[in-house]
Amino acid sequence: MPESKDVSTSFTPYVSAEDTRPETTARAIGVGILMGIVFGAANAYLGLRVGLTIATSIPIAVLSVMAFMALPPFGKIASVLETNMSQTIGSASSSLASGMIFTIPALFLWGFKPSFIELLAVSITGGLLGVLFMVPLRKLLIRDEHEQLPYPEGTACAKVMIAAEKGGAGAKPIFYGILTGGLVKLFGGALKLWQGEFSFNIPFLPKAQLGFEVSPALLGVGYILGMRVSTIMVAGGLLAWIVIIPTLAIWGQGQTQPLYPEMMDLIIDMSPGKLWTRYVRYIGAGAVAMAGIITLIKSIPMIIQSFKIGFQHLVHKKIDTQVLPRTDQDLSMKTVLLGVVILIIFLALSPFVFSFLPSITSRIVCALLVGIFAFFFVTVSSRIVGLVGVTSNPTSGMTIGTLLAVSGLMLLFGWSGPQAMAQALVIGAIVATAASIAGDTSQDLKSGYILGATPRKQQIGELIGVVTAASFVVLSLFILAKAYGFGGQELPAPQAVLMKLVIEGVMSQNLPWNLVAIGAAISVVAAILRVPTLAFAVGIYLPVATLTPVFLGGLLRWYLERKAQDTTQKNHRRERGILFGSGLVGGEGLLGVAIAGYALLTTSKPKGIGSSWAGLLEEWIPLIILVGLMFLLYKIATKPEQSE
Repeated sequence: MPESKDVSTSFTPYVSAEDTRPETTARAIGVGILMGIVFGAANAYLGLRVGLTIATSIPIAVLSVMAFMALPPFGKIASVLETNMSQTIGSASSSLASGMIFTIPALFLWGFKPSFIELLAVSITGGLLGVLFMVPLRKLLIRDEHEQLPYPEGTACAKVMIAAEKGGAGAKPIFYGILTGGLVKLFGGALKLWQGEFSFNIPFLPKAQLGFEVSPALLGVGYILGMRVSTIMVAGGLLAWIVIIPTLAIWGQGQTQPLYPEMMDLIIDMSPGKLWTRYVRYIGAGAVAMAGIITLIKSIPMIIQSFKIGFQHLVHKKIDTQVLPRTDQDLSMKTVLLGVVILIIFLALSPFVFSFLPSITSRIVCALLVGIFAFFFVTVSSRIVGLVGVTSNPTSGMTIGTLLAVSGLMLLFGWSGPQAMAQALVIGAIVATAASIAGDTSQDLKSGYILGATPRKQQIGELIGVVTAASFVVLSLFILAKAYGFGGQELPAPQAVLMKLVIEGVMSQNLPWNLVAIGAAISVVAAILRVPTLAFAVGIYLPVATLTPVFLGGLLRWYLERKAQDTTQKNHRRERGILFGSGLVGGEGLLGVAIAGYALLTTSKPKGIGSSWAGLLEEWIPLIILVGLMFLLYKIATKPEQSE
């Protein structure tokens, strides 16, 4: 194989290779672990609510700077490389959460009760495989293709850390957001001082309904995603709630028998919410599944190229790191290969991972499938995020592809029933976690390349982040499962429900395929019209009341940026709004997990005070709170930094 072109000499990092300033320090590791715990729990809660997570690198980087400056004994100003190490360790938690929450809740929905140790093993092995498989790709994707692959979050995070070291980019908006999100969740979710949603029926459209959920996190997510993505998502919700549901209602007026999968009620007697639960969610599941497949098909040329690159670099002989500059040293290939082999052997022999089909043969087969699919999709994910970023990484599509293939193979092997479905899901969970972590690792290594960090130390930091955050992500899953359950209004867990339906569709053949096919057809039409299919399909699947605050957040960002006087003010409003939005997500997510923990300890959900205190305004309080949150977001985003 020809040597990769060495372009390391054509790029000058912020910190030179000869600079020996501190990097892997105790405070960097400690703060990174703490941030990973906080944002891992928050992202787990967010993902279970709306089926997506946010990139946490920038918030963690800014908070790390403030922690180093303000918290004793961190009074001494930290180097930019320490800040980078802290965010590298901390940001691993959000990707770890993504892989787990998109899959594991399906086990609970099937009635299985996996132990903490089992899920911890799944989480850690998936995360470690993702980091290790990414290591051989760094030189090609991060160094050699520096100009071709922007890695948007990684590049933005590096700029933020450089600005922070020079005295800019304060963290106050994040703290304001955490405080606001936490208080609103406390008063609304625990004390129940107001109803969680403001909804109303639409005249002349049977059973059509719109609503607004009072959620700081969803408003913050909308501002982070921006106008385009949030509009596409709410468009999918509007299609479901003011087109599909009214169409079902009109058609159902003449029906005298329940429509499968409903076995008892006639359509004419069903509420809009029940119509959505019994019918629209299957349409949405079909739309999301097809959108994931379409995304995967579009990525085939990139998949083939990335697979070739990954295989070549994995088997290529590693140059002795001692002859390389500090900024070009990776973990040795011997370490990578040994780590992968140990993990695969652990999966094959351990009773804690593939426990649903307990024979040694099934474990070995499952472990080999994990190795193949994880390597394949790690190479894909690492390259795709270089172009579209972590938030747009089609992890769902990769997971669906894995589940379709694994479920089909299990049928060929003669493995069927609930145990086989659970086993297939665990394979998907490990692969999803590996692909998600690989995307995050790539962004972090891009930040490190720009800053002049040591890749080997960052890779070790990623491994530390995976191991330390895994237990808290899994603990959050257990707490939320026992307090709320999955698949309901509080935590719909849309991605996990979709994975459940995919496996059942392949192995049990008991789905309402007509509804699933309608959803798949909608995604095909959307793709033909060049509408981003995954965002649109997720919008169909989720309640419209969940999507409207996302849309309002995106709309507010569009308005503020459009009214900006110049590019500097536009960037200022975007960055401050995103930091405040990230804080809103973190604050509500942490309080959501805390409330769930309280419910678990007391064996009952908080009863709260109730909203009757508001009298005639009771129904309007949620709308007033939402408007107040938008006004606060407006003020924070537009406030000049020097005025603080």
